[in-house]
Amino acid sequence: MEQTGVYPVKVFIYDVTKGMARQLSPVMIGKQIDGVWHTAIVVHGKEFFFGGDGINHCPPGNTILGPPDSTVDLGSTEVPEEVFMEYLSSLGESTFSGDKYHLLDHNCNTFSNEVAQFLTGQKIPSYVTDLPSEVMSTSHPSESILISAPEVNNVNFFLNT
Repeated sequence: MEQTGVYPVKVFIYDVTKGMARQLSPVMIGKQIDGVWHTAIVVHGKEFFFGGDGINHCPPGNTILGPPDSTVDLGSTEVPEEVFMEYLSSLGESTFSGDKYHLLDHNCNTFSNEVAQFLTGQKIPSYVTDLPSEVMSTSHPSESILISAPEVNNVNFFLNT
């Protein structure tokens, strides 16, 4: 039997460069950016994210990145955990299978944004989703600022297992 209720939904935001993007971006791309963002959705007592191995989850805040740099409350959802897990399973077999991961175009932030909208109708902050196009539109576009943290292309790097 499915439980009914209202469940809080948050997005955890991490700077995978641990402050290096803020320091190096003016030299590397000619513009300061505050971070290179990894995001995850927290709902039903778990942190859900997407990377090169597909969709994964862990206890909230239990990644190698430590606590999130910021947390945004997206509101709440009435979607029960069982329905949510079925939704994630469907996404994992299609849109968000690991082989579809791309650092700039289809990443953890794309996943978090889609899942946030499914659960709450809200998007994650635009400063996160707009970062790749913002970097690529500078006078010195470079993916290097977006990959300045080790193994950022493989989200399993973030798991503290």
